[in-house]
Amino acid sequence: MMVFAGISIALLLVDSRMHALTAVRQAVGTVLYPVQMAALVPRDVALGVGNYFSSLSALEKQVRDLKHEQIASAQILQQAQLNIVENNHLRKLMEARERVPVKTMMAEVLYDTRDSATRKIVLDRGIQHGVELGRPVIDNLGVVGQVTRVFPFTSEVTLLTDEEQAIPVQLLRNGVRSVAIGRGKSGTMELRFTAPSADIQIGDIVITSGLDGLYPAGLAVARVTLVERNAHGPFGRVVCQPLAGIERNTQLLILMTSPDIPPRPPAEDVKTGRKIAGKMAPIKDPAKEPAAAAATAPAAKPPVSPAPKPAAPAGPAATPVTTPAPAAVPPKEATR
Repeated sequence: MMVFAGISIALLLVDSRMHALTAVRQAVGTVLYPVQMAALVPRDVALGVGNYFSSLSALEKQVRDLKHEQIASAQILQQAQLNIVENNHLRKLMEARERVPVKTMMAEVLYDTRDSATRKIVLDRGIQHGVELGRPVIDNLGVVGQVTRVFPFTSEVTLLTDEEQAIPVQLLRNGVRSVAIGRGKSGTMELRFTAPSADIQIGDIVITSGLDGLYPAGLAVARVTLVERNAHGPFGRVVCQPLAGIERNTQLLILMTSPDIPPRPPAEDVKTGRKIAGKMAPIKDPAKEPAAAAATAPAAKPPVSPAPKPAAPAGPAATPVTTPAPAAVPPKEATR
């Protein structure tokens, strides 16, 4: 060991002073380079595997974060689109509110009823907000339904497409009157009691007639989509599609007051044609009112007039006949 240590020290001194081993060192390094690379392979493999798995986990985490951001962005975008649609619908409702001639109140749809056989929705307005039974409900396109049940803070609306809902209507084109009744699950309406010869065409707009005193006249109801004329029956078949957003609206308008209509005339007796409201009072003449008052007063006893004496026979010696004063006429005969 001492020998080799001495040789090493000598070689170090020679190399540092004379630089005689530079070529030897380069030759040995060139020869040993493959051995060095082979010796470093396990280390490089271990580092590469570690970097691979760490990069893979980092990429997976980055992908997860990007997916979460994408979902959040999609939700924000969807909410923004919903807000845009809702704002547009609210603007249209405000415009419809100005066109309707009666007082209205805006309400929001809470949910649909559980009964699948009916077409009803529940609004967030009730008795505490002034909602009354039978009030019409509309949107910016036309009539939606009618309030059929009222609770303190909510109200139930029966849609036009319900089988128990009916509304008096007329055609906008020619004024033909009819009654529109819902058809249930089909989501359409039917005009009942229409004659086969009635002038009804596909595409006609159906509006409220206002004859019931509940719906204002002129509100859009539906559009005619099917006309079947039955030549062998008394009535035809007319199917309509509602114009309002029956099942897609979230805000609606409730008509809070009834339209101004003239009062109905008094009922008349069908047989005699006389009014039943009461007996007609006689017309009084101002000139005859004092005489009538005297007639109603208790009549005084008329004075008894003396009986007339028989006339004397005519002749020169006849004495003149005195005519008695006329008797007083009773008040009853005077009024006659």
